[in-house]
Amino acid sequence: MKTHRWLNICALVAFAVCWGLVCVSAQQTQSAQQPRSQQKQGDKTKPGGAKQDNTDPGQIKQVTVNVRLPVTVTDKNRRFIVDLKEGDFEIAEDKTPQAIVSFLPQSNLPLDLAVLMDTSNSVKPKLKFEKDAALTFLETMLNSRQDRALLATFDSQVELHQDLTDRLDLLTQAIDKVKAQGSTRMYDAIYSICEEKMMASTSLGRRHAMVVITDGEDTESERELKDAIDIAQRSETTVYVISTESGGLFGAQTGLIGRKGDKDLRLLAEETGGRAFFTADLAELGKSLDGIARELRSQYLIAYEPANGNYDGKFRQVEVRLPNHKDLRVRTKKGYMAVPPRAASPRQ
Repeated sequence: MKTHRWLNICALVAFAVCWGLVCVSAQQTQSAQQPRSQQKQGDKTKPGGAKQDNTDPGQIKQVTVNVRLPVTVTDKNRRFIVDLKEGDFEIAEDKTPQAIVSFLPQSNLPLDLAVLMDTSNSVKPKLKFEKDAALTFLETMLNSRQDRALLATFDSQVELHQDLTDRLDLLTQAIDKVKAQGSTRMYDAIYSICEEKMMASTSLGRRHAMVVITDGEDTESERELKDAIDIAQRSETTVYVISTESGGLFGAQTGLIGRKGDKDLRLLAEETGGRAFFTADLAELGKSLDGIARELRSQYLIAYEPANGNYDGKFRQVEVRLPNHKDLRVRTKKGYMAVPPRAASPRQ
């Protein structure tokens, strides 16, 4: 009798175990067949309402940022106009109107200034002229502790002699030690300084300007003129060029701009919103440098978010207009290459 009862108990236990296994298996099957969207409903409760990242592995992620334009406005007598309002300006990208998202007079914004000196063999007889030009300009510009400057040279190599600093004495010491040698890598120097120094501080709200002192003949750069213009536009760097071809011991007349090198210098400046100066002596050079200093203190900073968010690598033309002030002249960069401003790849 006891044996029969024991067998019944064992049978009940075995039945309960089997039934439990069947229920678990059914639940797993139902979960596997459940739609993917229902399985991931919990993603919506992530902190901050984070969205799923559907980027394929290896795909480059792009970040859209505003396009900032340093804008100079002058009248017919080349006097700077500094009292305009946001409503006076209109911006078009590839002829499509753009909405202004930020408007600031630039006179009080901190400045990062790069001085690039040509120290190739071709400028050896006029190196003192270049040094005097660089010192004069820095003395004019560094009148505020919020402004910084750097000094770099280019010959067969591109060399940073003094990083960004507000100390004129350090810059003066760096200029005094400069010697001329080798060939000319001007475009490489412009590209390197814009990419490594100016691009790095773009997000900090600082202005960027560059003064290139050269005789205008690039002989050895791996980069080309168009590359220098492109990186200057993308790093929001206004380039001013001082040609020493007419200076130093050569005694040529001021303003002789017929060589291809001079035309390239003018194009470099105009495409980035700056100006090119061709001078024969320090007295006239001083006037040019003073004009650059006053211009940098008299600009507007206008920003817009491109309506076209597709960074396709193509050039986009930018135009700034003053529809109600047609007697005034507006100068800014001509456009930019639509290259992703930031890119990160999981494979890097």
